[in-house]
Amino acid sequence: MRRIEEFWIEFNPDAGKAEEEKKPPFIASFLFDITDSVKGAVLVVFLVFALVFRAVGVDGGSMMPTLHDKDWVGVAGAVTEFEYGDIVIINQPWRRNVPIIKRVIAVGGDTVNIDFEKHEVYVNGVKLNEPYILEPTELSYDVQFPLTVDEGKLFVMGDNRNDSIDSRSSEIGLIDERYVLGKALVRIYPIEEWDIYSNFEG
Repeated sequence: MRRIEEFWIEFNPDAGKAEEEKKPPFIASFLFDITDSVKGAVLVVFLVFALVFRAVGVDGGSMMPTLHDKDWVGVAGAVTEFEYGDIVIINQPWRRNVPIIKRVIAVGGDTVNIDFEKHEVYVNGVKLNEPYILEPTELSYDVQFPLTVDEGKLFVMGDNRNDSIDSRSSEIGLIDERYVLGKALVRIYPIEEWDIYSNFEG
C-alpha cells in the first residue's frame, strides 16, 4: 500500500522540490557541524583551565631571565609536594602584602648554605648548577647561613638574585607550604615562549 505522501508528490511534483529546498546545502551543514564542535571544544578547554589552572600575571623583574614583568603564567593549584626548581606563587603575608613568584631552592629537612664571596649556593653540601639565574648571587640580607629548612616549609629565591627579596631576608623568610597558591607550569603570554623550565637542569 503506497503512502499518502508518495501519491502527493506524484501528483504534485513541486512538493518534492519544496522539501529539498528546506534542507541546508551540504557545505553549510558541514560548516555548522564543525563550528558546533569547535565551540564545544573551546568550552571544555575553558572549563578545564578554570577548574584546574589559573592565570597569574608577573609583577616585577625578580624572576628574570626566566620570567619578565607583565608575563602571564598558567598555574596549577592544590600542589602538595614541592621540589627543587619548582616556580611557585606565594601568598604568605609580608610588608607589601602582595603575592610573590619565586623558585624553590630547598624543602623541609634540607640545609642551605650560600657563599656570597664565591657566589655559590649549596643544598645539603652539594653546589647547585644554576643556569637559570641572571647574575651570580652577591646580594645578602640578614638571614644567617647555613640554614636548615623546617619541615613543611620552603626556601625560595628569585632568579634575578641581585634584585629579589626572598628567603635570604627575614622579611620573607621560609615559606609555609600552606601559603603556596600553586606551581607555575607554562607561560601563557607571550605564548611563543611557553616553556619556563627550558633553562633548568634539575
